[in-house]
Amino acid sequence: MEQLSIVHGPEEPPLWSKTLRELIEEQADIYGDRTALVTPWQETRLSFRDLAENSRMLANAMVHAGLRLGDCIAVFLAGARIGCPVLPLNNAYTPAEVLRALQRSSTRLLFIASRIGPRSLAAHLQTLISPSSRMVLPELRDIVCFDIEESGTQPYIQGYGSFLASGDAAGHDSRFLDAAERIVRHSDNLSYQFTSGTSGEPKLSMLTHRGLINNARLVGDAMRLTPDDVVCCPPPLFHTFGLVLGFLNAFAHGSAIVYPSDHFHAESVIDAIVQENATALLGVPTMFVAELEACVAKQVDITTVRAGLAAGTPVSETFLSRLEERFGVKGMLIAYGMTETSPVSFMTSLDNPKHKAMNSLGRILPHVSAKVINEDGAIVPRGESGELCTSGFGLQKGYFENEAKTKEAMKRDAEGRLWMHTGDQCHLDAEGYCHISGRIKDVIIRGGENMFPLEIEERLLLHPAIAEVSVVGVADQKYGEVVGCFLKLTQGHIKPQDQALRDWVRSELSWHKAPQHVFWIGDGGVCPDFPKTASGKHQKHLMKDIAKTHLAGASSGKQMLPLYLHTIVALAIIINFSDIIIENYSHYR
Repeated sequence: MEQLSIVHGPEEPPLWSKTLRELIEEQADIYGDRTALVTPWQETRLSFRDLAENSRMLANAMVHAGLRLGDCIAVFLAGARIGCPVLPLNNAYTPAEVLRALQRSSTRLLFIASRIGPRSLAAHLQTLISPSSRMVLPELRDIVCFDIEESGTQPYIQGYGSFLASGDAAGHDSRFLDAAERIVRHSDNLSYQFTSGTSGEPKLSMLTHRGLINNARLVGDAMRLTPDDVVCCPPPLFHTFGLVLGFLNAFAHGSAIVYPSDHFHAESVIDAIVQENATALLGVPTMFVAELEACVAKQVDITTVRAGLAAGTPVSETFLSRLEERFGVKGMLIAYGMTETSPVSFMTSLDNPKHKAMNSLGRILPHVSAKVINEDGAIVPRGESGELCTSGFGLQKGYFENEAKTKEAMKRDAEGRLWMHTGDQCHLDAEGYCHISGRIKDVIIRGGENMFPLEIEERLLLHPAIAEVSVVGVADQKYGEVVGCFLKLTQGHIKPQDQALRDWVRSELSWHKAPQHVFWIGDGGVCPDFPKTASGKHQKHLMKDIAKTHLAGASSGKQMLPLYLHTIVALAIIINFSDIIIENYSHYR
């Protein structure tokens, strides 16, 4: 009988059914004064007991500030205690992006610093307290600034010290806090995360205590973490990588975690590994490359790192050899997942044969199921490509206040089981290892960070000189992908300089969303018009090929045929095929 592409993970170990507050208290009882969290740039070292006590103090202040179950906030452990889901915000957001994020999430309480590394957030604070912003943020009750102790220096902004002290206004009576904590269930939302989902527009994924805690725990089991381990985590906390695969992973196993700096800095990572004797290192390949270079420059010998966890792109055998030589890494694990599944579904193992560890995503996690389907929704035979769908404990509750998009991405089968349609093309081999072969959607992944073409396209279209635009990911040796844009000039306008366009994008969006490569339609060998389907949709896979060929020709200095000839040939070949576009891929989105 033909083997179908459907797999079910082991049923052991049993899943935990606990809230993060319960886990916090349990770990404090077990590990007490053992180090849980280190932030060298703040010269801070907190124990498991410290995290329990500090989160309880902050949760008490939040209860007295009127926060209740379900209110969205922007601080993690304390919010979790009283059922307030946390919304981590990208620290590269512009003031306008922060404003939109708070609007979309109905955030009630925002915690923010006035500075992150060398970057001042004064403009963000001024934007948020402006009269126009207050009008569009009716739910936002308070803004608490971490590095301001006293309140009153600016309207609507409280100092962190003052906010904590407000929790003592009712003396030592903890009845309100205890009552708020008792009603929280493991099925409640723990975190909101912005995600691309299966289309090109950001949505707000709702993730539960049960999903996130168990996913973190199972990833740590695969890494074989113990209380003797020290995890070095350069990925940021605003990403599920840093929050779940980093903090919650280490916390659930009684391990210490080190965040080397408040923004990625390779030299700081090396310093943290040496000073803390880190045994595990997390990151995307672009981070590992920078860290290897920093290690060579600093002439440091590192021997303590036994395991690594990578997400973003495959890790080659050559690259793994360099990590083993410089850092002592004996095994590099690859995780695949998406935000909507809390996040990991497939993962390699330290016991996998080398060819499987290097060339696949590994096998399905315990208590998770996966299937590969064709366009009609039927499960395909093993070895045949199709769309990957996953199911299990980690599935999101849905997209916040977006029922239509939730129904598009999450569908029940004939047996009533709910599946997340990932939008990724893959195949399962005979042994159940997953191999991704493409990405059906168009999200650009730059150094492990997702960017949505639609958002950048909309910004570029506001420029008076641009009549039509299509944004694609362009292959890049350092970052995996960078932003490239194809533009059509508005008749009667002068073509703006590339840097002027980058500045135009960066005035509203994060700096890394600005196009690194700009291609003008009909200019310099670029196609005379956008390649489109019969229905008028831009064929972005062809534009990616055009960009690749154009850049290769420019770098070699060789004469090349007009690129539109290649496009015409490609169009002729594919004209009778489906409009589904399979893009270059990434193992982790």
